[in-house]
Amino acid sequence: MDKRKYLGLLNENYIHVYGKVVKVVGLTVESTGVDAKINDTCDIIIKDTGKRVLCEVVGFRDDRLLLMPYEDVGGVSIGDRVEACGTGYGVPVGRNYLGMVLDGLGRPMDGSEVEAENYYNSEAMPPNPMERVMIDTALTLGVKAVDGLITLGKGQRIGIFAGSGVGKSTLMGMFARNTRADINVIALIGERGREVKEFIERDLGEEGRKRSVIVCATSDQPALLRKKAAKTATAIAEYFRDSGMDVLLMMDSLTRFSMAQREIGLASGEPPVSRGYPPSVYGEMPKLLERAGRTEKGSITGIYTVLVDGDDMNEPIADTARGILDGHIVLSRKLAHKNHYPAIDVLQSISRVMSSIATKEHKNAANTLKNVLATYTESEDLINIGAYKSGSNKEIDYAIQKIDAVNSFLMQQTDEKFSLEETVELMKEIFNG
Repeated sequence: MDKRKYLGLLNENYIHVYGKVVKVVGLTVESTGVDAKINDTCDIIIKDTGKRVLCEVVGFRDDRLLLMPYEDVGGVSIGDRVEACGTGYGVPVGRNYLGMVLDGLGRPMDGSEVEAENYYNSEAMPPNPMERVMIDTALTLGVKAVDGLITLGKGQRIGIFAGSGVGKSTLMGMFARNTRADINVIALIGERGREVKEFIERDLGEEGRKRSVIVCATSDQPALLRKKAAKTATAIAEYFRDSGMDVLLMMDSLTRFSMAQREIGLASGEPPVSRGYPPSVYGEMPKLLERAGRTEKGSITGIYTVLVDGDDMNEPIADTARGILDGHIVLSRKLAHKNHYPAIDVLQSISRVMSSIATKEHKNAANTLKNVLATYTESEDLINIGAYKSGSNKEIDYAIQKIDAVNSFLMQQTDEKFSLEETVELMKEIFNG
């Protein structure tokens, strides 16, 4: 009998290989008997209830797999079956998701069924540097202080560096409502559950939501899901970019993404190297941030908030992010205490592409405004105590004359919206009037 024809009928689909749970320590589940790679997904099947718990392979220890769950591991016990699901998780994408709030895996949080147009890899690599298109076009965000003095270009990545409670969520909401970008993708990473609905209804509003996709992973959810939410949002932004659109990707916050990776790294056995952060944190951050940018098809302009612990701008995550990003917007607690909103410290902020995308008259007006603000700031203490005598210095006299108009320009109500052309004209009027 010719066995070959029967052997040819056999297919790997007929063979199911299962493993089993042998140990659970903290955030990780150890399994044997499963053939899987880093970033592959697996299901733990709880024998008592039949419930499937989706996990991801985050490392290896001896001949065991280290799995980390996307959800609570309550009910998992020794001997539960582990089944490999294959390669990394595919994020469902499509225009049908506009206006929706999704979880960290891209599933609608209201439980609705939405047909996906495609699936994108959440672990995609950044574009080839030689395939990137140079940034040469400004992207209007509708906020005078940013458009006028920290002008962003389509495909740029910039950070909002701020402590807690100085108005970064409100500023992000203004960007989402006022921007000239085609699509907003907003990632809320590690947010308090109470603040998610507040941001969507109060800061984002109906106008911003109808052209936005919101991806949310709250602080109570597993570290792997918080990390995955940032990559899911980036994958969704990549889909719209590949469709020929200009996308504004806003992530709040990059710090909580890094803290989630810290939990994963430490649970996997990595040593802490800087203020408790393991090496993988400094490897994951550039891989995430470099995925934004401009290609021949479209652009992703990335705005990432960075929480500065104790307003320390040199703490490890802030320092690393500043070195990767194409600029930074610093929010000042001192300005917020003066009821100066948005509380942007324009002298500490910079856009590294502004010189390439702004017109000559725009740059001249911005430079003059910054010079006036810097001169006044340096002499503010002398002026306030009456120690400065008028006529002693022409530059200080001019700064005193113009400072009220400058501060008026830098402040803006949340419901106000300005085009880039209007912003430049307002700056010119301050010094031409």
